[in-house]
Amino acid sequence: MLINAANELQGREFLWTNADFDHVQKLIYQRAGISLHDGKHAMVYSRLSRRLRETGHHSFREYLQWLESNDGAEWQEFVNALTTNLTSFFREAHHFEILASYLKEGKFDRECRIWCSAASTGEEPYSIAMTAFEALGEGRLFLISASDIDSKVLQVAAQGVYRTEGLKGIDQSRLQRFFLKGKGSNAGMARVKSELREKVDFLIVNLIKDNWPFGESFDVVFCRNVMIYFDSATQRRVLERIHRVMKPGGMLFVGHAENFSDSRDLFALKGKTVYERI
Repeated sequence: MLINAANELQGREFLWTNADFDHVQKLIYQRAGISLHDGKHAMVYSRLSRRLRETGHHSFREYLQWLESNDGAEWQEFVNALTTNLTSFFREAHHFEILASYLKEGKFDRECRIWCSAASTGEEPYSIAMTAFEALGEGRLFLISASDIDSKVLQVAAQGVYRTEGLKGIDQSRLQRFFLKGKGSNAGMARVKSELREKVDFLIVNLIKDNWPFGESFDVVFCRNVMIYFDSATQRRVLERIHRVMKPGGMLFVGHAENFSDSRDLFALKGKTVYERI
């Protein structure tokens, strides 16, 4: 995609060139495995412009060269800026019905271990936790590891505080059971009850790195709407790693636009965007 530099300068604070975009493409692929296609020019400019202002740089070239010369906290800010965090409670509702059935069957050891690998601001792991509470009943022996590459969304997730208009996907009985309604200055907000928050451990995990901090294997993994940002080679590497941290017969839930039929040696399709670990 060619850009006329003169036209791009109009109304823009910083010079933005094809070379800058190519450089960003290379760095985010190396750091997070994300493949940015050429249609993302405007998004990248908008999001990274904030980083230039925050760090006091006057051009993308200067900022990116400085970024490469350091290995500090700005790398996390760079990744945070370029990741997408679209989520909601009980998104793709059929997954939670299948999860509930799996949990009720009890095809796991004494404690069910679940990994939500793209936790974002917490709606997905808390939806998983509500489902597990309801399906397992008394004792509720389960633990959820909820990870993301974006440190800022994880801070929001750990707090478990949401605007009430964002809870429309949750029925009234669940709202009463699992949420505290804000009053006074907190009106219009709701917080996940502590009994639910205590079941979820939030942590930063970069899916393309080898340093996944897990000791025990998982019975269930949610990896939804993540692989769409990876090329096929990266998808395969991540699937192999997920396979290694799952128990045989465990369930893998993926996004509605994701299909891993090329990895039948690792996972068998068991339903709409649901796979079983071989």
